[in-house]
Amino acid sequence: MDWFIVNMSNISLESVLPGDEPRDERLAKIEIAILSIIFITAGILNFGLLLVLWKRRKQLSRMRVFVFHLCVADLVVTFFQVCPQLIWDITDRFVGPDILCRAVKYLQVVGMFASTYMIVVMTIDRYQAICNPMVTFQKRRARWNGPVCAAWFVSLIGSLPQLFIFSRVEVAPGVYDCWAQFIKPWGPRAYVTWTTLVIFVLPILMVIVCQVRICRTVRINFHMKTQHVAEAASKSLSSRASSVAGVSKARVKTVKMTVVIVLAYIICWAPFFTAQLWSVWDVVPPTQTATFTILMLLASLNSCANPCIYLLFSGKLPKSLMALMCDGQPDMKESIQEDATMVSSLYISLKSISDCK
Repeated sequence: MDWFIVNMSNISLESVLPGDEPRDERLAKIEIAILSIIFITAGILNFGLLLVLWKRRKQLSRMRVFVFHLCVADLVVTFFQVCPQLIWDITDRFVGPDILCRAVKYLQVVGMFASTYMIVVMTIDRYQAICNPMVTFQKRRARWNGPVCAAWFVSLIGSLPQLFIFSRVEVAPGVYDCWAQFIKPWGPRAYVTWTTLVIFVLPILMVIVCQVRICRTVRINFHMKTQHVAEAASKSLSSRASSVAGVSKARVKTVKMTVVIVLAYIICWAPFFTAQLWSVWDVVPPTQTATFTILMLLASLNSCANPCIYLLFSGKLPKSLMALMCDGQPDMKESIQEDATMVSSLYISLKSISDCK
């Protein structure tokens, strides 16, 4: 039987057996440098935000619960997708037994699934909050967040084929690597097309439908509230109209944040899935140029973008970082409070020196 052996990593999809050609060492160094930066940045940002949210877990809103689990999903991507690929690039071959090969490939796709579907359930939640506010208000606070559990369940189940597709195989005499084996020619095409549909295309379509309906509802509410404010002004009820508008602005802000998160996901992952489809469906596969490889690598930047987007929209980036440093350390808190005047004076002195320069 004719088999098609392929390494479906987060970098490239090869259509030839590894070992036929030596790798480009210069390009490999660029890949290692980029992956190292992404790994360190994503790890610090997501772990820091996760700690901040965990220490405030009793006051978490629904939106922050979704952000919390999105951080967990991005950490799965960071430690089980970016990190293994970084080690893989350094060693040139996968180092480890068959069970580790299957586990790594399984967790790589779990991270992709979880990150995607956490954005989907987050968008659906915003849709319900904006378009069906009474239904959302009447829901009781459950011990387990249903949409979040559903996202993780889909991720864990949807990634199971990885355990059977990938294995440690002999790719050259005496040389072993973690690769997938497909029946040629429809095997790789079916696999790549399926993963693109369930991880990228279908979730994006669901998100777009929800966002369009949200925008339509917000626009209708805006016109209604404009008329309401005009009527209230004539009846001296402007204070009441202002409070109603304030709640709407808070919800619209979370919707805007969700839109930016979705756009960041599309920008980061669209080149990756496009290149994967091109590699298996084109008669003449694209050559592995430096530009092509780097674009594939940048997909993992999405794990760096998500915490930054949340912190910027929440307007609490400096406060969150200070909370991360001080929370859970009472002695440090007391010390900071006692020395607040001294720190303030030091800041003014440094500022005045800087102005003099």
